[in-house]
Amino acid sequence: MPRSPRYALRVALLCGLACALAGCKSTPKLDPKLADRIQPSNFRDWMPDQAVLPTADIRGNQVTVKNVRYCKHLAPGEYVVDYYDKSFDIERVRAVDFITMPFGAVPSLAHTLVSFEIAPEAPMAEPEHLAISVEVRKEKDEPNYNPILSAMRQYEIMYVVADERDLLREQAVVNCEDVFLYRTTAPAAAAQEMLLSMLNRANELSREPQFYDLFTNNCTTNIAEHVNLIRPNRIVYDVGVLLPGLSDRKAYAEGLIDGEGSFEQIKARANITRRAQLADGSEDFSRAIRR
Repeated sequence: MPRSPRYALRVALLCGLACALAGCKSTPKLDPKLADRIQPSNFRDWMPDQAVLPTADIRGNQVTVKNVRYCKHLAPGEYVVDYYDKSFDIERVRAVDFITMPFGAVPSLAHTLVSFEIAPEAPMAEPEHLAISVEVRKEKDEPNYNPILSAMRQYEIMYVVADERDLLREQAVVNCEDVFLYRTTAPAAAAQEMLLSMLNRANELSREPQFYDLFTNNCTTNIAEHVNLIRPNRIVYDVGVLLPGLSDRKAYAEGLIDGEGSFEQIKARANITRRAQLADGSEDFSRAIRR
């Protein structure tokens, strides 16, 4: 029986990963404890910043997101965990931004996430933002991400719903790594549908945990699936999805990123790293990084 393009890409990437590891001085070994993991669970000894799952109470247009994370990052790996609840009318959601955080040593790899803009409501003068990041959920004895384990269904997956001062500040300010923020072409109605889709998925994972998969159930594939749920076949599954470091170029090519000019020009403007560093400590962090 003919194999799908997704299957072929997965095999090719697995082969490439195996070849890369063959050239390493030491190959990561599978922890015997993890080898026995055959069912996903929400009940493990999680890292403190991933111990609490977000959920959403959706009643008509009224949404209350519980456990929006706001980690106060002090230094790499050092933080104080905090959470708050956020309520809003879904019709106030008016845009969605696509964010990439490249892995410096391997530019074809990156972490991707989205952030939704919520129109201000009196007496507020500035819009609010709600970020959602699909992540490997790690236990306390596995703080360092292992791509081999993530390809072998040895990690659970979680949706982190967070304050931008948590996710974006950690990468740009604390870790001093690049962050690229792109305004998408999604109209308000599509942004609203996508947010509801992601919150429903977070609720689903709180009830029925799933394994993370490096190739088929990761940060970028989940974003693509949410887009395709509201606009069927809008995103074609190809190497631009499997290698998230290429996802911003793919989004540009498919008309999903707003802005004029070449991809290189738009990407240069989208780099918010320096702006985030200058805005550190400001209550207007989200506005400052978008200037």
